[in-house]
Amino acid sequence: MPSPKHNPADGAGLATKTRSKAKLQPPSLWKVVLHNDDYTTQDFVVFVLTAIFHKPETEATRIMLAVHRQGRGSAGVYTRDIAETKAAQARALAEQHEYPLLCTLEPENVSA
Repeated sequence: MPSPKHNPADGAGLATKTRSKAKLQPPSLWKVVLHNDDYTTQDFVVFVLTAIFHKPETEATRIMLAVHRQGRGSAGVYTRDIAETKAAQARALAEQHEYPLLCTLEPENVSA
């Protein structure tokens, strides 16, 4: 009896493996928070917000007032790498101008 010829096109004898598609999750977001202190001037906080966080003057003033009145204010929400970079730039600029401006990161709570 002749042996059957193997035809790759018919798929006989081939094991198939299903690929699971990994669901891509959006990157987690982080809030950059400026904290009030008794030494950093309000003008300097506005300067940091316009120079580093690219806020318009009116929004920078609103954030500065929140920092002044509530003790803290959000400079913006970014992916972790960008938030860390902006916070480091703000701290470096404050140090350069001899201000003790505290700038921290907090995870942004996203309801989904």
